[in-house]
Amino acid sequence: MTLRRSLRNERCCIILELFGVPVAYCLGISSLLYFILENMPLVTFAQRFFYGLDSFTLLCIPGFMLAGNLMNTGGITYQIVRFCDKVIGHIRGGLGLANIGASMIFAGVSGTAAADAAPLGGILIPAMVKDGYDADYSVAVTAASSCIGPIIPPSVPMIMAGTLTGISVSKMFVAGVIPGILMGLGMMIVAWVISVKRNYPKNEKRASFREAFWALLMMVIILAGILTGIVTSTEASIIAVLYALFVGFFIYRELNVKMALAVIRDSMVGAAGIMVLVGFANVFAYVLTKEQIPTMIANWILSVTTNKFVILLIINIFLLFVGCFMETIAALTILFPVLLPVVTSIGVSPIQFGVMCVLNLVIGLTTPPVGVCLFITSSIGKISIAQGTKAIIPFLICNFVVLLLVTYFPPVTLWLGGLLYGI
Repeated sequence: MTLRRSLRNERCCIILELFGVPVAYCLGISSLLYFILENMPLVTFAQRFFYGLDSFTLLCIPGFMLAGNLMNTGGITYQIVRFCDKVIGHIRGGLGLANIGASMIFAGVSGTAAADAAPLGGILIPAMVKDGYDADYSVAVTAASSCIGPIIPPSVPMIMAGTLTGISVSKMFVAGVIPGILMGLGMMIVAWVISVKRNYPKNEKRASFREAFWALLMMVIILAGILTGIVTSTEASIIAVLYALFVGFFIYRELNVKMALAVIRDSMVGAAGIMVLVGFANVFAYVLTKEQIPTMIANWILSVTTNKFVILLIINIFLLFVGCFMETIAALTILFPVLLPVVTSIGVSPIQFGVMCVLNLVIGLTTPPVGVCLFITSSIGKISIAQGTKAIIPFLICNFVVLLLVTYFPPVTLWLGGLLYGI
């Protein structure tokens, strides 16, 4: 009977998604239907919704979203791109390498892949095509490198995972540093090999820290504050907003009051959408827990095999498949709390698994049919999704290698945290 009720709830959610209903409302409507059919008090529905939002850490999300948008509008993003081009632009295919480098720096503030792909793609893809790079390559390198955004701290998906399960967000941030750097360096190698093969251009400009000093200082302040524990993630997000406002108004002088108010409005609308998803996801998770769905899934997987490496492989394949069809945060809010008991039962660290989940799902942002970042960059580059998909394959292979390291070599995610926090 329990299984029948739970399947009814999940079928409702799936049917709503097939009709194009946003994931947040799919979770909310299906959960509400469960409450009604089970004659449960609806006040509990409201309590679980607001309980999911009652977290100081969740303030990071609007904070980092606003900081990233202020960077784009206030000229900070442009200065980061110029700096990266001057540092490594003299290497063959340097503008492609600068694209990846800018994504790594921008990841230290924005926390999302789409927030990386759109502004950097808008600046770099037309510039790369103008300089003689193929459009499909320009699109591919921009989309692939945007995946670094949710891995290098801060990371909105990691904030979500930590909030939903009680895992330390700061420790998850630290765990993402080495995988993010490995992704960036690996994609730079791939980009350089392709550039040499295709004889892409290089320029003779050299680095000048003066123009980009304020832009780079922002990332240093945020990352240093979080990694050393001087500030919490939430406090860091507020510092990022104030810093972006200061630099945009008084240093680069590309920001005015009207623009700032528009950015704040747009950022809060985006953050509100995520908060609604968090609230309904918490209600949905309550229903799943009440019906013991996580236990059922854990028992089923362990009945198939008890081999740790095979279980992790199965979960990786499943998450990669889900990432092709579902937005990262939505998939994470539904699946992470369900799968966590499975991996902890076979001795995998929750922090390692958190990074593994996020990496799996963000890779899906660059694969059809719902690859948001690939769609964004292909639109900017004016090429078809098929062309972009073919061009991005070498970079996807690189990210798969990092995923395997994260999955099967725990020090990649846990070594730095061991040094800083003793995890």
